[in-house]
Amino acid sequence: MEVLYGVHPIEEALKAGRRRFDQVIAARDASKRVEELVAVCRERGIRVRSEAREQLTQLAVTEAHQGIVAFVRPQQMLALEDLYEPITTTGGKPLPRLVLALDGVEDPQNLGALLRVADGAGVDGILLTERRSAPLSAVAVKASAGAAEHLRIARVVNLVRALEELKKQNLWVIGLDERGTQDYDRFDYTGDCVLVLGREGEGLHELTRRSCDHLLRIPMAGGVSSLNVSAAGAVVLYEAFRQRRAAGSSAHAASSAPSKPKKQKGLGS
Repeated sequence: MEVLYGVHPIEEALKAGRRRFDQVIAARDASKRVEELVAVCRERGIRVRSEAREQLTQLAVTEAHQGIVAFVRPQQMLALEDLYEPITTTGGKPLPRLVLALDGVEDPQNLGALLRVADGAGVDGILLTERRSAPLSAVAVKASAGAAEHLRIARVVNLVRALEELKKQNLWVIGLDERGTQDYDRFDYTGDCVLVLGREGEGLHELTRRSCDHLLRIPMAGGVSSLNVSAAGAVVLYEAFRQRRAAGSSAHAASSAPSKPKKQKGLGS
């Protein structure tokens, strides 16, 4: 069993319907919002009990539980092949795919923030590594405000090999790196692409960097050379979302037909 805590993570897990709930524990002095969530749990036949707030703090190992904790089955991870299939419009037309790959992001707060941005920006799938990567823990799910419950997330052993497989599926692999030569807002994201973000403070591993078709950079006007990985991811993903929405190819504009992307010459092509 895994622990979820906080109103948004538990609420979104109920909406997504992907997890089996074992039980929910609410604080005796719960807020109205928590009481409403408890009522939904009871309607769905989920066991609910009340405890002192201090007991919830011990269960969640944090005081940030907002008066509610849930014990749930682990979220099922997808295989890489599950990300091959594109999202389709209501008319059955495939939309260009946008995948976010994380190359060793180890901070669960950063992971959660990136998942929240990815959900908002219409990302179709997330690619995580099994080693040297933050787990999809209660901390990460809380930081994502429950967005993690709605995303298609796959874990792989070897990220470089996975990127090469995605290339075979006709996705461009785009790395965000301060050594990149092209500004992020000069790239055309309206086709099938994978955005790769690197480790906190160190960026992309060398083998991952070499696997990228394009290396993009975020120009910086101040004294520091780069943004925090979750902030950088937000900047680039929302630029991609802006372009794809304008082109009528965003998954959030499913009634529109995708435009034909411009042909681009890649570093690894």
